[in-house]
Amino acid sequence: MARIISLVVLLAILLAIAGLFFVVMANFWLPLFLALLLVVMFGPLQSWFKGRCGGRGRIAAMLTTTTILLIVLVPLLALLIEAGYEAQSVYHVAMDHLPPAGAQPSGKKSVDSDLTDLAALTDVATHKLVAFSERFGINLDPKDVQTNISQGVQRFLAPLALRTTQFIGQLLLGLTVMILAVYYFFADGSAMVQTILRLMPLERDRTQELLDQFDSVTRAVVTAMLLAAFSQALLAGIGFYVAGVGSVFLLSVLTMLLALVPFVGSTIVWGPVCFWLYAVQGRTTTAICLLIYCLAIVSVIDNVVKPAVLHGRSNIHPLLALLSVLGGIQALGPIGIFVGPMAVAFLQTLLNMVHIELNSMTRSDAARG
Repeated sequence: MARIISLVVLLAILLAIAGLFFVVMANFWLPLFLALLLVVMFGPLQSWFKGRCGGRGRIAAMLTTTTILLIVLVPLLALLIEAGYEAQSVYHVAMDHLPPAGAQPSGKKSVDSDLTDLAALTDVATHKLVAFSERFGINLDPKDVQTNISQGVQRFLAPLALRTTQFIGQLLLGLTVMILAVYYFFADGSAMVQTILRLMPLERDRTQELLDQFDSVTRAVVTAMLLAAFSQALLAGIGFYVAGVGSVFLLSVLTMLLALVPFVGSTIVWGPVCFWLYAVQGRTTTAICLLIYCLAIVSVIDNVVKPAVLHGRSNIHPLLALLSVLGGIQALGPIGIFVGPMAVAFLQTLLNMVHIELNSMTRSDAARG
């Protein structure tokens, strides 16, 4: 009885400390999880360096971490910084040139007016939208349309500038934590795995199988998602550049981020761009060509890259993939983009293992009978 009471007290203390640990680490789950993904993805490179370094794990971990910095994080950070500068530039131009809410339209302007003057662009967009709606028998008040456009643009762009400093600070802290975590995961990963094997209340073979499946599923799912998103961003960026759209870096980064969401992904970016070319700049032919290009190339590449990478492994149904991403984002924030599909794929693996185990037990019982 005393041992049971002691165990209950110990478990209560464990739960309390675990809750405190979760609160303390709450701001670092995302960089730690991203570090884990990088470790899984670059595990073979770590093994190669370790073999070349005579089994010296910490030297190999340092070399692998440096390689990840050079070929992944530095180019990605440079791209994000460039996109941030473009976002700030767009915001400042908008704040300098947008007419105040409720201002009377200044009269119809030529589409060939200065495209950097967002006041003129707002005026042109107003008349384009009014003329477009009149084709369907809908009468819009130009003053209301221009007011809504001005307010909408300001509401959309303001957070991009006002939160820049806070975002950069959090980004630098998160990157520092992630880089350190990547190094220590590589350096002490084997000891961590052995600790997990010892603490897991499963047979050692089953635990090792789970870890192997996690490694395989993670590499397949993350590689497929990132390659598909990068391919869409690259192709969309080429289309934007050829079409003469400004802020190509910003639009490409947004395309890459939103392409991680199934079905609707990159359409959220190139769809409004095509409408902008048609409704605001009056470049109908360019808008139609870009639309056809995005529909035929950018959107289709997702269905080519993912099956090619997955090869039937963790091939999640599209509906389940969409729900897993949306549910993961709602529950966990940005980290849910990866956690959601991985959780579904890992659940499939566990169900397969349970099915195999049940079949094995059934055959054993039949043989005994």
